Amino acid sequence: MRRHAPKSGSRAARVGALVLREAAQWVLTEIDEGQVRLAALTEADVSPDLKQARIYVTHYQGEAAARAAVVQLNAVVPRMRRGLASRLRLRVVPNLVFAYDPSVDQGARIDALLDRARRERGEEGDG
Repeated sequence: MRRHAPKSGSRAARVGALVLREAAQWVLTEIDEGQVRLAALTEADVSPDLKQARIYVTHYQGEAAARAAVVQLNAVVPRMRRGLASRLRLRVVPNLVFAYDPSVDQGARIDALLDRARRERGEEGDG
């Protein structure tokens, strides 16, 4: 679960959007591992003091691939922070932590359940 829920116009929300955009760009340009490059950074949750940023990761190949990407991304955090320091106009670049984002997989499961319910309902209505 997400710890912080900044207001949409708050500084933490703006910094989160900026960190997310720049981190995603950094991954595309600086990481050679194909599986990590196929990961999607979905959200950056920045603490109110702007010192911590949790970046959520998903992967089109599912949870196992996303969790593997999280491990690889957390391994390159020091290098990424140095790269982001030149891109971000912040006094201090937040400490970055990557975490698996289950929301995409949960959404897909909910869609599948709804589709199944619709099909079953349609079959009952035809009888």
